[in-house]
Amino acid sequence: MSQRPGTPRLLRQLNDRAALELLLSAGPLTRTQLGTRTGLSKVTASQLLARLEERDLVRVVGSQAGGRGPNAALYAVVPESAYVAALDVSASRVTATIADITGRIVSDVAVDPSASDDPVALVHTAVMRLADTAGVALDRVRACVIGTPGVVDPRTGDIRFSFDLMSWHEGILEALRADLKRSVMIENDVNLAALAEHSEGAAAGVAEFVLIWLSANGGVGMSTMIDGRIHRGRSGGAGEIGYLPVPGAPMPTDVGLSGGYESLRSPRGGTSRELPHGFQALVKAGQVVELAAGYGIEGTDVTEVVGAASAAGTPEADAFLDAFAERLARGVAAVTVILDPGLVVLGGDVARAGGAKLAERVQAATARIAPNATEVALGRVEGSPVVRGALLHALERAREDVFSSTV
Repeated sequence: MSQRPGTPRLLRQLNDRAALELLLSAGPLTRTQLGTRTGLSKVTASQLLARLEERDLVRVVGSQAGGRGPNAALYAVVPESAYVAALDVSASRVTATIADITGRIVSDVAVDPSASDDPVALVHTAVMRLADTAGVALDRVRACVIGTPGVVDPRTGDIRFSFDLMSWHEGILEALRADLKRSVMIENDVNLAALAEHSEGAAAGVAEFVLIWLSANGGVGMSTMIDGRIHRGRSGGAGEIGYLPVPGAPMPTDVGLSGGYESLRSPRGGTSRELPHGFQALVKAGQVVELAAGYGIEGTDVTEVVGAASAAGTPEADAFLDAFAERLARGVAAVTVILDPGLVVLGGDVARAGGAKLAERVQAATARIAPNATEVALGRVEGSPVVRGALLHALERAREDVFSSTV
């Protein structure tokens, strides 16, 4: 296997990258502090900072008093050296965020997805609105990551199939890159939420875990992280837990889908949205609302119903949470006996509404079904975990692009 030789140019690139990452995580720093932490000599550190200043990647932001002699200059990464955009696209809303290269959020916007059936026009509108509200030139946006509920082909990075967003199909990624003229990536929304939980949430520092996503609009989804990497499967369909056959849930033929799962793709399956089967038939919004009504908890919004039950503390509310947890445990147990991840994180607005009470019940119910000792925790990423995961992924890509071309 060939290896890149340790040329002076390569060594400068490596030193520059290490210094920039250090300034992001621990800055601002003086030249001496930077040299000490990187192991570089004073001369090399001075040359490095001069090189990065010349490329407008770092600048002096203050000074630090020392011993005898003049104060030492403090250096930091220039925030406006690059920007990234992160979008969460669903059938009901589009939320988008723009941040500078340091990760500081500059602006947020929301776009009504019904404004256009064209995915390219929809994303273009969101990105342009972001740039306008932030006062950022579009050519400064170096990466754009889009989260959708679709199945993303791991080989091409393109949408293979999206049941909730039928207009998102193969070829969209290339069209978006051509339209925006920059790095664009599409990723499954639950995978992005898992990245956020792994980076700074309930799974921080955990190499293997499963995220089960419970959403009022998107139903149920799953993401699996193994050895610190998202497992996508051969076709990108890993995590489609909604179709998992579990006890008590109907099969496709039981609900009139004689063609099975493939019926969902054809015009003949026009009413299939109202015919859930598999695990989703137990835990999707409508089914949970119906379950709650059986315990005297009325409502039409699943998050309000689950939230009210969690807050009530009455025997009826507790009984409903027990029943809901038992349903969730069927899917959790099926995953844990195969993967044995040790940690299952519950995410999404429905899980958040249920809170710790729901997570504790799911853990207890899973323990009664499966032999594995599995911890079930509530997601801890604030705001939108999908947008946060997209932002973290976009920052990684932009920094790789910007910081690797300093020499």
